[in-house]
Amino acid sequence: MTEVAFHFGAPDKVAYTCRLLRKAVSAGATVEVVSDPSTLGRLSSQLWALSATDFVPHCIASDPDAMRELSPVLLRQSPDIDPVTRQVLVNLGSTVPMGYERFERLIEVVGLDDQDRSLARERWKHYTQAGYTIVRHDLALKGANP
Repeated sequence: MTEVAFHFGAPDKVAYTCRLLRKAVSAGATVEVVSDPSTLGRLSSQLWALSATDFVPHCIASDPDAMRELSPVLLRQSPDIDPVTRQVLVNLGSTVPMGYERFERLIEVVGLDDQDRSLARERWKHYTQAGYTIVRHDLALKGANP
């Protein structure tokens, strides 16, 4: 069963996700990130802006198959079936991502604004009603470091 974790209180969801991806890739994980095109564009730009020692190789869903197979991080609008099985799904979107149960782990990153928190509560309810035990990470207590 997929391990579901909520990371609450990210002051900047994109910057936090960059750090989260850097840590996951350095640990050898493969990750898919889902969100709207604007957020994915900002995430990609910030990942390219990391220092050479912190660089996180990534690509987008429309890139050629060979590139997607080699990249540890894939950015897309929805977690479609992909020939490359990834371990972790990071959701920056506002809805429950279809197909999340295919992944070993699902990480929901939640910001500080009331609307984002309210939508996260709805997703939390969905996962608990589906029988998942949820791990909660309060980033305010951790200083927003993954």
